[in-house]
Amino acid sequence: MFNSLMRKFVKFIDPKLEKYREKPPEKKYSPKTLEEFIDVLRRTPKTILSTKDRERISAIMSFDDRKVKDLMVEKEKMVFVNAKDVLGPLVLDKLYKSGFTNFPVVDNHEKVKGVIHTEALNTLEIKKTDRAEKYLDKNVSYLHINDSLKFVVKEIERTNSYYFLVLNEKNSLAGFFTIQMLLDYLLG
Repeated sequence: MFNSLMRKFVKFIDPKLEKYREKPPEKKYSPKTLEEFIDVLRRTPKTILSTKDRERISAIMSFDDRKVKDLMVEKEKMVFVNAKDVLGPLVLDKLYKSGFTNFPVVDNHEKVKGVIHTEALNTLEIKKTDRAEKYLDKNVSYLHINDSLKFVVKEIERTNSYYFLVLNEKNSLAGFFTIQMLLDYLLG
């Protein structure tokens, strides 16, 4: 009878004591891979992290895995100038309308001889008979499509360049890369 009474008492009092008991610590989710971490960032409410903040964090977290080919402008979209082109109104209009600020200068065999920077065109008085090769910067910096962005940062520091031509596996021109592309990727 005592046992029966005791069981009833425990059954009665047990729910009432629940609020005084220590609760086991909650299991917190911990991502195991970078992809899982980025997924957690994407699912975080916008009241905590804005879309722009998420993109920045994601870009920084995946920085070491990104390659030049992920951000570069491909050759097909580039605007070239032939070294013998006269920098008259038609050519200059084509350059300015492209939206680019640097233009590879090629010879008749499509070999890059250098680059024309729009600053050179803006600050000089161009005669209608001036050829592109007159304003050519022969100091050209190169990257390969598989170079990491980490390597790019080192090259920017080493060469003090902000514009790079990008070569593919066969060392043929594949596109271009700028410091602005890197900044846009990191800062949005």
